[in-house]
Amino acid sequence: MSDGAVLADRYDALLLDLDGTIVLAGQPIPHAAEVLRRLRDGGPRSMVVTNNASRSPEAVAGHLAELGIDIDPADVIGSPLAAAGMLAKTHRRGDAVLVVGAQALADAVAAAGLRPVRRAEDRPVAVVQGYDPDTSWRDLAEACIALRTGADWVATNTDVTLPTDRGLLPGNGAMVQALVTATGAHPRVAGKPARPLLDLAVERAGVARPLVVGDRLETDIAAAVAAGMPSLMVLTGVSTPADLLAAPVDRRPTAVAVDLRGLVDSTMVAILDDAGHGDGWKVTASDDGLELFSAGGRTPISALGALTARAWATGTTKVRAGDADAAASLSELGLSTATE
Repeated sequence: MSDGAVLADRYDALLLDLDGTIVLAGQPIPHAAEVLRRLRDGGPRSMVVTNNASRSPEAVAGHLAELGIDIDPADVIGSPLAAAGMLAKTHRRGDAVLVVGAQALADAVAAAGLRPVRRAEDRPVAVVQGYDPDTSWRDLAEACIALRTGADWVATNTDVTLPTDRGLLPGNGAMVQALVTATGAHPRVAGKPARPLLDLAVERAGVARPLVVGDRLETDIAAAVAAGMPSLMVLTGVSTPADLLAAPVDRRPTAVAVDLRGLVDSTMVAILDDAGHGDGWKVTASDDGLELFSAGGRTPISALGALTARAWATGTTKVRAGDADAAASLSELGLSTATE
């Protein structure tokens, strides 16, 4: 960004992931509240676009408000809204839909003009499945029966894990896979990495230049690539610098940042589609991998930008330090073991 503008200035909306990007285990990620407050004053529209199906937009906005983050409920677009919209397009108003998930998902189904039910004996035309920590074997059994009779199936998302303060725990995708194994059926998917959730957010906002922001290459970034939208990967959740170096073409962001400060501070972000993203670093490639040298650079994120460009160009992800500054940056990025 040689023109001096910060990353957020390029866009009219930010489609922000929630878990691992703004909050983690119910607590704000450091600097997130400060950045989002700054952006409310003349910045792009900040929208929370989340695969999480366990809470309503009002509940999400209310919890964020308790954390000092002011997001209008209308700017919270969750996968239940996208899933219910998909069902409303393919089924008649008043049709029964078996809900495997939280009350927020059932409410979204009802708001779309369909009738949420919990038992297969109600003859649902479809099953909709979203994350709920209270989902039981009995819930999956009802869905299994409905799917075996030919019911349509929509999953809010297929994230196999959910980031928590105790580490990665089973996500909705893990429970979806149980039904795939039991029935041989496969759901249509509303949430990231599928497009419907992002498309709904853009439609609701009426914007032309959105930036997708998230922590997971396989969901947030893959969805952005599929939708033809630019994206920012933040290093506050699931995906790591090593994952970024090895990212296939369909999971490559256009920028990477330490955290949300990369939206408003050009020293905290590397723009991966910008020829100047690796300023201050030199990377050489050989049969032994990539070697990083400092050429005046000091920030690890710019080092990561330089390494990423060469890794994507060469297909080589093994890295090593060429000098002390490079070694310090690789260590901070968690890449030091790759140099051994």
